[in-house]
This record gives sequence, C-alpha cells and structure tokens, in this order.
Amino acid sequence: QAAELASVKVNAENQVEALKIQGEAKQLAFSASLLASGSGYTGPFNTDITLIFRNVVTNIGNAYNPNTGLFTAPVRGVYHFDFHIHGHGSTNPTSAVLVKNGEQIFTSWTHQPAGAQKASNGVSLLLEIGDVVFLRMRANSRIYDNTDNHTTFSGHLLFTM
Repeated sequence: QAAELASVKVNAENQVEALKIQGEAKQLAFSASLLASGSGYTGPFNTDITLIFRNVVTNIGNAYNPNTGLFTAPVRGVYHFDFHIHGHGSTNPTSAVLVKNGEQIFTSWTHQPAGAQKASNGVSLLLEIGDVVFLRMRANSRIYDNTDNHTTFSGHLLFTM
C-alpha cells in the first residue's frame, strides 16, 4: 500500500509539473524596438533583409530571438502581431513586410520626400508549433530608429488551440 501511495504521489507531482509548464507556455508576449542604442537608419540595401529588433523591452516566454529577429511559436494558438516603422523624407520609401514561414502576410509602406513618416500594421494569425514570424525590410527601403523607440515589433499569444 505504501508503494501504491508513493506511485500516486509521483503521478500527481508529474501532473502538477505538466500543468505548470502548460500554463507557462500560455504566457507569451514580446515587444522590441529596432536599435539597442543611438540613432540611425537601417538601409537602403539592394535586397530584402530580416529586421532584427535588438532593444527587447518584454520577452515573456522567450519566443522572440533578438539575435535573429525571429519569433518562433512554442504552442499552437492565435497570436497577434503589431509593427510600426519610422522614416524621414528621402528618395527611398520606408517599408516592411510581416512574414510567416516565408510567406508575406501584411505590408506597411510610406514614402514622402520631406518630413517624418510612420507606417503601421497588425494581424492575428493561427500559428502551429514551430511557425516563424518576422519582419522583412524591402529592398531599397530605409527605416529610422533612435532612443525614442519609433520602430517597434510586438506580439502576444491571444489563446491556445
């Protein structure tokens, strides 16, 4: 009977631990701005590039990688992403694309010859475990950021499926 009780206790402890892990996986949110310090432009380049948001303000669940710029879904669910890009008047536009697993989902684009400009977009997506979401700057675009954190990328899990 003691062995049976010990077995029940171990099973209960394992179930509690599994529930803790599951609960932690449901707590996912990140927000980051483009530059970790200073100010300046990213681009223009003659090819599309992945934007790497280095100033991470929040990264609950560590699903956003500030070394690669990639968000990787750890659980199946619906996630919401927002992005805001900033520029100054130029011959180059300010443009970024939200990408899921290599597929363009939404674009944000602005262009004017003078003055500050900002463009934004957002989307809710059903992601599977391992799906990857990131922002890609379009070729010949340029994006500005400084310590005021104008250019940002954020996302969070709305609910699991």
